[in-house]
Amino acid sequence: MYTALRLQKKLKPELRSGAVEIVVITPDPYMTYQPFLPEAAAGSISPRHVVVPLRRVLPHCHVIVGEVVSIDHAKRTAMYTTLASDEEGTGPAPLAYDELVLAPGSISRTLPVPGLADHGIGFKTVEEAIGLRNHVIEQLDIASSTRDPAIRDAALTFVFVGGGYAGVEALGELEDMARYAAKYYHNVKAEDLKWILVEASGRILPEVGPEMGQYTIRELRGRNIDVRLETRLESCENRVAVLSDGSRFPTRTVVWTAGVKPSPLLAATDLPLNERGRLKCTAQLSVDGAPHAWGAGDAAAVPDITAEQPGTECAPNAQHAVRQTKTLAENIAASLRGRPLTDYEHAYVGSVASLGLHKGVAHVYGRKLKGYPAWFMHRVYHLSRVPTVNRKARVLTEWTLSGLFKREIVSLGSLEQPRAEFELAAGAVPPEDPSAGPSPEPPGRPKGSP
Repeated sequence: MYTALRLQKKLKPELRSGAVEIVVITPDPYMTYQPFLPEAAAGSISPRHVVVPLRRVLPHCHVIVGEVVSIDHAKRTAMYTTLASDEEGTGPAPLAYDELVLAPGSISRTLPVPGLADHGIGFKTVEEAIGLRNHVIEQLDIASSTRDPAIRDAALTFVFVGGGYAGVEALGELEDMARYAAKYYHNVKAEDLKWILVEASGRILPEVGPEMGQYTIRELRGRNIDVRLETRLESCENRVAVLSDGSRFPTRTVVWTAGVKPSPLLAATDLPLNERGRLKCTAQLSVDGAPHAWGAGDAAAVPDITAEQPGTECAPNAQHAVRQTKTLAENIAASLRGRPLTDYEHAYVGSVASLGLHKGVAHVYGRKLKGYPAWFMHRVYHLSRVPTVNRKARVLTEWTLSGLFKREIVSLGSLEQPRAEFELAAGAVPPEDPSAGPSPEPPGRPKGSP
């Protein structure tokens, strides 16, 4: 989205004359601003304000809601499907191109943990974030209404796997929200909730440095969150989380945030990949050895020319991805006009992370912040980065209103299956009384008709 947004501006004369056409193929008609997912899960931001509608911000692009299934760059052709082609059963359609920008991002990196596919919950999309929020509140409802101690204990136990940004921020925000929500349940107390963070390495939030990482552990443990380092999830079959240290926790909630891997689309191309399955890119963001192909973001292995150690690649994070798109769009425009290309160069400025309302950690430009100042910096930074003035204003308004009024603690789980109630009503047939004889024909329908 960022690349197309900038290309609209850089290639405005060519777009007006019809010499250039920008086509965007995407599975979703919106871009998700992922740093806001934890706040959306906690109810601080509405789900619709976490996403940016592509058709609105890319009026000069041809947006196709579909999915690319393969790319033959030697023939400059991409095969893609749409909702219409799925309905028609026509299969993938070809799309010829002159320049290819491949930025499919990443997907969750899962491991063959027994029971994970059946019971695990991801945290990469807005649907998963809202689904997790609904799930957590529903567990409080279950615990409040059951008389079975085992069911209550499992409902109030929440296991998060992965101590990176996604895991720590999601855990911090949801624990904060659930602690607040527990006040409205007469037989559930905040102390009854059991939160467990499982991390395979020896530290969490490595992006903010060891000192702030240790502070985060102390902060979480001070909130009765069980942080287990150098520990792995061995199994979650039968709704029991089994850890590598021998612990067993009956639980109805296992959130998996243990890393990402490149999109599987890359394997369906003839473009060069590195040993981790990412696109081999140059410092100009062109695909190495593949003219007229470009890459950026999580799917691209881009040399970090600001690093002291040769051969270092840019980390697959949003900070690099967003900045890469600026250089990428400018280089595409320059290549079309026969001008020299520039290298992508950006020194890592630091990181910020939220740990719940008014709590956070930050390590920016060498300065270390914690607590309220870090939380405030987290909000200011991401407000400045979320695309469009429209979204900035809406998010700021919601933050202001949430500071003036109480949190919303409503679960809208029916949103995930909106037709369930109607299907039940439409499919319900009243039981027949054997002694009443055959059922009468419905009025207005000929006897014996189907």
